[in-house]
Amino acid sequence: MRIHVADHPLVAHKLTVLRDTTTDSPTFRRLTDELVTLLAYEATRDVRTEPVAVQTPVASARGVKLAAPKPVVVPILRAGLGMLEGMVRLLPTAEVGFLGMVRDEHTLKASTYAQRIPENLSGRQCYVLDPMLATGGTLADAVSFLVDRGADHITAVCLLAAPEGLANLERRLASVDVPVTIVTAAVDEHLNDHGFIVPGLGDAGDRLYGVAG
Repeated sequence: MRIHVADHPLVAHKLTVLRDTTTDSPTFRRLTDELVTLLAYEATRDVRTEPVAVQTPVASARGVKLAAPKPVVVPILRAGLGMLEGMVRLLPTAEVGFLGMVRDEHTLKASTYAQRIPENLSGRQCYVLDPMLATGGTLADAVSFLVDRGADHITAVCLLAAPEGLANLERRLASVDVPVTIVTAAVDEHLNDHGFIVPGLGDAGDRLYGVAG
């Protein structure tokens, strides 16, 4: 498993505003969108391409285009939806699947309650969107789900990660024979007793969409 922490002043600036408890939901959504686009730039460095020739107004030129089959972007519901636009802005031709996973607040274990993913992902690159890599359980289950369907290259884009979650993820995926990369804006200090990242930014879903009563 490879971990890439984006080192850029704009990433650090936007993350700082996201952390601020006074940042309202509309601003939080906008900055999440902008931050994910920056992270997506790093996450797609290994996207597969193939050579192509085009005609410019002056002469022919050699370039590249995204290779088939198309990559698949998979936001983990619900908070991952807040990252979708920022990702597909950079990969507009990608297909989008959805994976609904929820973490039990007492056991901290994740379970799948909904999915809309192609049955056969053979040869597909997958980009998983999960704002908070806390315990790592949800992301580990999501990666295993995609590998079971044939995905052969997985990159997860996370706003924040905790060292405990990264260690757990690496342990859980030790037997997975598929390259997995984590791209994040920062690795924070630790998890608290409730499984929240410290200093973190709170519950990403609640801050994106509010608390549904």
